[in-house]
Amino acid sequence: MSEFFITEDENNMESDVLGRYPAGHPVRVYLEENILTRRLINEMCGVDIDNELERFSGLFARLERIEKKYARKENQLFPYLEKYGWTSPSQNMWAFHDQIRGEIKALKTSISNKDITELRRNAFTLFTSIDHIMQVEEGRLLPRAMELLSDEDWREMRDGDREIGWMLDFEPPAYPPYDESGYEHPSLAKAKKTLPFGLDDKTHYDEGYLTSEQVNFIFKFLPVDLTYVDENDRVVFYNRGEERVFPRSAGIIGREVKFCHPPKSVDTVLRILEEFKKGTRDVAEFWITFKGKFVHIRYFAVRDSERKYRGVIEMSQDVTDIRKLEGQQRLLDWE
Repeated sequence: MSEFFITEDENNMESDVLGRYPAGHPVRVYLEENILTRRLINEMCGVDIDNELERFSGLFARLERIEKKYARKENQLFPYLEKYGWTSPSQNMWAFHDQIRGEIKALKTSISNKDITELRRNAFTLFTSIDHIMQVEEGRLLPRAMELLSDEDWREMRDGDREIGWMLDFEPPAYPPYDESGYEHPSLAKAKKTLPFGLDDKTHYDEGYLTSEQVNFIFKFLPVDLTYVDENDRVVFYNRGEERVFPRSAGIIGREVKFCHPPKSVDTVLRILEEFKKGTRDVAEFWITFKGKFVHIRYFAVRDSERKYRGVIEMSQDVTDIRKLEGQQRLLDWE
């Protein structure tokens, strides 16, 4: 596969390019990932696949982590570019990411099947696509992003990048530098991010802002039954969906949960609560047939940031139709 070998000149960005950006800056991290990608591809191209398939597979497993870079672009970088009116990366480059994901899957299959001829073909296709998109990143996407985004944008982005992760074998330095022990989840950050909507009637939740009406919409249209029991074993909430598996009414609000279940189930419910409170368990699940439906029931212990028990969420879902699914459906089928 030496016909694809990337030259050292193309791969020599450490001194020429990286020095333009501070350590930890998102753009520098993208470029560091490209350097790693080129090194991995070069090494894979030098592998004697006929005799070193296992080595090739190990290198490929590291290359697969490029998905983290693409996910950061799609969920972090692109939204900031959209804020400044540049939407084409969200449409065109994202589609190319998906093409590469398909090529990664094809190469993974040929490695698993030990089909060397197909492996060579799929590897060449994948390496060509990855090289092309790196050239677009370095020649157009990242320079233009540097022109558009403010330093505050990059600082906000770096915090969110940590949520998704990196292709690198290590976590990049913080940008700007700070005491890692003082890490603050982006949802808790005191600095207010500029948003394209007002906040006057909204409440700040962990990952965004919602009006009370929007919160009720979410709970109403979720395809699951939810009931929240607080740390005092009293029901404080249930969602009012269109088709609940188990009936609920306003009369249960404030009621002790042990009185909300049939007598034959009470001992099981109390045991779950006891183990959740002791911290020995965090999840309990059951599946039953109920009125012709196959129902999946799960209980989740709710704990705060200090691991203190704050209650339990009961979630019930009719999974009858889900159990029948086979294969894949990637296209819209509304016929």
